Amino acid sequence: MTAAPPYPPAHGLLAGKTVLITAAAGTGIGFATARRCVEEGARVMISDVHERRLGEAAAALSQLSGQPTPSARCDVARQDDVDALWAAADAALGGVDVLINNAGLGGTAPLVEMTDAQWHAVLDVSLTGTFRMMRAALRHMMPRQRGAIVNNASVLAWRAQAGQAHYAAAKAGVLALTRCAAIEAAPAGVRVNAVSPSIAVHKHLVKVTSQDLLDRLTADEAFGRGAEPWEVANVIVFLATDYASYMTGETVSVSSQHP
Repeated sequence: MTAAPPYPPAHGLLAGKTVLITAAAGTGIGFATARRCVEEGARVMISDVHERRLGEAAAALSQLSGQPTPSARCDVARQDDVDALWAAADAALGGVDVLINNAGLGGTAPLVEMTDAQWHAVLDVSLTGTFRMMRAALRHMMPRQRGAIVNNASVLAWRAQAGQAHYAAAKAGVLALTRCAAIEAAPAGVRVNAVSPSIAVHKHLVKVTSQDLLDRLTADEAFGRGAEPWEVANVIVFLATDYASYMTGETVSVSSQHP
């Protein structure tokens, strides 16, 4: 197994930008992305459905930035919550330059045993929730003639894994949604891209995933380990910056998995 590299220093890549991130509480990719955005000079607002963890995440980011971090509870499966989040973000940030759609819901169930409720729950958060947030973002960004959206998908959008039909279908939908939205938004100067991580290991994942499955998934990676959440966050940050100004409708696979 190859050890993770040192945590990289910041370079002010998002100085002057405002960023809204969904599902940014906890220990996963969302919080790692929020932290990296703050470190790169952005003014960040976070949301999550878990209110206690959201408060803890906002406090940690405030300590890092030296200024209050606005936050709002939001369930992206509820349109009223999405509308309220955008109103709060507009008031707190004075406009959103970057939206990072990190909210997603997983689960494991064989297709023949999967219930309609299990299917709809995953699709409504992971795909339809992304659609709701993107629709709000484009209505906000396109008249301003600028903005960037980064969606968090998964390599399961094109790789098969037993028990993941609902999640894989949702993430494949996110990639199609990303491509179509990018074409529609391009004339207004708004970019829409996605990342597709393979596996990023963090405390919450370890709690809900068997060690046997984690071992099998990481064994398939060229480095013999899962990504650190901040390694995925770095790619999200890149897509949000002006360094990716000619990229839209693209998906960047954040993976070391070999065939």
